[in-house]
Amino acid sequence: MILGSKFILNQCTKFFKQLYSTSLRELTPTERLNTLRRMALPKSRENPVIMKLESPEFKSIFTQELNALVSLFKEYGYEIRIAGGAVRDLLMGIRPTDLDFATTATPTQMKDMFTAEEVRMINMNGEKHGTITPRINDKENFEVTTLRIDVVTDGRHAEVQFTTDWLLDALRRDLTINSMFLGLDGSVYDYFFGYDDLQKHRVVFVGDATTRIQEDYLRILRYFRFYGKIALEANKHDEETLKVIKENASGLKQISGERIWTELKKILEGNFAGDLMVTIVERDIAPYIGLPSNVNVEELKKVWEQSGHLKLHAITLLSSLLNNQDDAVALNARFKLSAYERDLAVFVVEHRAPKLHPNPLMPYQQLVLKSKYRPMETKKMLTEVLKYNNSPYLEEFVKWDIPKFPVSGKMLREQGIEIGPVMGAVMTKLKHYWADNDFNLSAEELLKEVPVLRRS
Repeated sequence: MILGSKFILNQCTKFFKQLYSTSLRELTPTERLNTLRRMALPKSRENPVIMKLESPEFKSIFTQELNALVSLFKEYGYEIRIAGGAVRDLLMGIRPTDLDFATTATPTQMKDMFTAEEVRMINMNGEKHGTITPRINDKENFEVTTLRIDVVTDGRHAEVQFTTDWLLDALRRDLTINSMFLGLDGSVYDYFFGYDDLQKHRVVFVGDATTRIQEDYLRILRYFRFYGKIALEANKHDEETLKVIKENASGLKQISGERIWTELKKILEGNFAGDLMVTIVERDIAPYIGLPSNVNVEELKKVWEQSGHLKLHAITLLSSLLNNQDDAVALNARFKLSAYERDLAVFVVEHRAPKLHPNPLMPYQQLVLKSKYRPMETKKMLTEVLKYNNSPYLEEFVKWDIPKFPVSGKMLREQGIEIGPVMGAVMTKLKHYWADNDFNLSAEELLKEVPVLRRS
């Protein structure tokens, strides 16, 4: 008989409290594996094969290179399965963009096999964690990782031990929906009822949520990211899960800003982004990920309600929580944003306030030419500002073609201005003057202003 999910979760909680009362490091490798399996069995499916997948999406992943990889592992007697997110996507009827594989072969065994078969291996940095990346037919790369358990974790990194036990590898993963495997014959291996949770659109940690989070605090943000990916409603969280998340939020301080931003960006670009950010703020997570302690949550709610349908850039929505440009600078220092993301955060905060003018678009059009950024880049950022405010003139602005400035450097040279800083300053002043006059002045009219602008 298959046990209910609540019973499973309660048993997992007891298991992890018992397990982590002593260190796995104190046990021999064999004792570790036996201890883990003995304690995990009551909470896992007796028969993990729950179905045979034969969908068009599954069949579409089989390239000539993948078939060659599978044949190679079979020839050498090692089992290989698709792991993690690709399994989840295929079960949701989505063709995955990336395929990750798990295997019973150790990194050394894989290297020996690929060397013997003259298969080139690339990106060997992952070897200590069990990942080897063969390039099949010099055309397609596949990341293949040895089954493993986490012996010691510190909230960021793990010391691993390799295993041939599929259940134990599933046990160390973050969420039940990410703990499934898929055999290349279509067999779905589900040890911890991930498919049940997927069907019910629930996001559940494998085993004890506290333990899973304390192994890697980034899993707090991964919870919210996957909630946005599979949930059907914005605020149907399990309260006990949110309680555990709040209790462990301070652990995110030790996670690098780059890793934080990778996850947070996906949350901001996914479903229920505004609602999830409100939950993150209300659970006191914001200060630990680089946001100011006094975030403007009411502004976030307003922007999400009026503009959430406009596919806001992640930074645009995030900027609603910032109070000023200093907050944007601090955010960049924590997240190590790209140059565009950094500039966009500062720009949105600076220009989100209404700009009053008889012609509502004119202030934005003028700013395209008067900003320190290149015109096309400024227009792109101003588009986000107009989205932020749900401007009725957004579509008109997007369609607006930036007018060509009528004065050239050659014309200025003919006015006796040499190439260099002086010409650059005069050109900038002319552009501003042109913009202030609604782009209506001709080259001749502008050149008449050169003597005046040159002296100013």
